[in-house]
Parts: sequence; structure tokens; C-alpha cells
Amino acid sequence: MTGADQQRAMRRVVVADDHAIVRNATRQILLELPSVEVAAEASNGIEAIAAVKKYRPELLVLDAAMPLARGIEVFADARRWSPTTKVALLTGFNAAGVLADWLDAGVDGLLLKSDPPEEMKACFEALFGGANFVSKEVAAILQAAGPRPDLTHREREVLTLIASGHANAAIGERLSISAKTVEKHRASLMAKLQVHSVAELLTYALKEGLLDEHRQL
Repeated sequence: MTGADQQRAMRRVVVADDHAIVRNATRQILLELPSVEVAAEASNGIEAIAAVKKYRPELLVLDAAMPLARGIEVFADARRWSPTTKVALLTGFNAAGVLADWLDAGVDGLLLKSDPPEEMKACFEALFGGANFVSKEVAAILQAAGPRPDLTHREREVLTLIASGHANAAIGERLSISAKTVEKHRASLMAKLQVHSVAELLTYALKEGLLDEHRQL
């Protein structure tokens, strides 16, 4: 094989995380795999999108909480500029709702930052081999949470704002709907979640990770 052939055979990866220590550790794990080249590293969402656009990598390792562009925005742009790029989402959030949302969004691999290096290595190997991957800890969290209530996107928006302390009028103004419509969504939420107070709604929102200020979805 010529040098040019070897270069073409390399698997390009972009690593995006705003913490250098995480990028370094991820790069070391990647370089233990055969024919892997870390083409670029990004410390914010804008850099991550630019790197994907430039290199069209086989794999993007993406931190869920990136500065300058939300994780879901980086993911969407990665799909737009390089549809064949596999995305391994690396997150510090362990709320079942957040994890389920990322899977619903279509990420190929899902890892917690608390997962051991061998789990991360297994994820990368699976993605390079054409399979999807969910870490054992993520799978356990999702299994323990059980089936999710069938909430609409609007109901989830209203739930987040109610739990954040917004009144009906403020929620309506923010979402461009009437306060009466907000009240209907509130009633629907309580019925679907089988709760009877705002305090119980708050408990559910906390469990789902809806109130974390760094939440990326």
C-alpha cells in the first residue's frame, strides 16, 4: 500500500469538548485503535461545526455541553455537513429524560463521562464497525426509569417553564400562546403524569433533567 493509500485508509475523528483534559484522554483512547487519526479538536460548538465541515470525519466525539453552540445544534449541523459521520455523544448528565432525548435525536453512541475508558473504547469500535452503542450505565438508567409519558413537544416546553417558576401569563408570552392555552397544557400534564400540584411537576422535571441550566436539548 502506498503512502497515499494509507492516508485514505485512516479513520478521521474530530474530538469536541471544552475541557482539555477530556480531549486529551479521549484522543489517547482513540489512538489505541488501528488506523485512527484525530484530525481536529474543538473547544466550543462553533469550532466543532467548522471541523466537521472541513474534515468530514468518520466519527465525531461530541460533548453535550459545548460553549457558543448547543449540543443539539452541533449535532444537527454535523448531520447537515457530513451525513455519514457517526456521532458519539459524551455527557455528564445522567437524567433519564436527557439521555432518552439524545437517543431520540439520533446519536449513534451515548456515553457518560463517568464511564470507564474501556467502555469508551468499545463504543468507538462499535461505531467504526457500523453498529450503534449505548453504555451499560446509560442503559441501566433508562431501564430503571421505565417507559416515558407520551408528552408533546409543547407540553415539555410548558413543563420546563412551569418548573422554572414562570406564571401562565409569562409562559404564554414566551411561547406566543394564550394564558388559557397554557392552563390547558398544565391540566394535560398533570393528567398524563398523574400529579396534582406544581411541586410534583417540579419533582418530575428535576428527575428528567429539565431544569439544569446547561441542558443542551
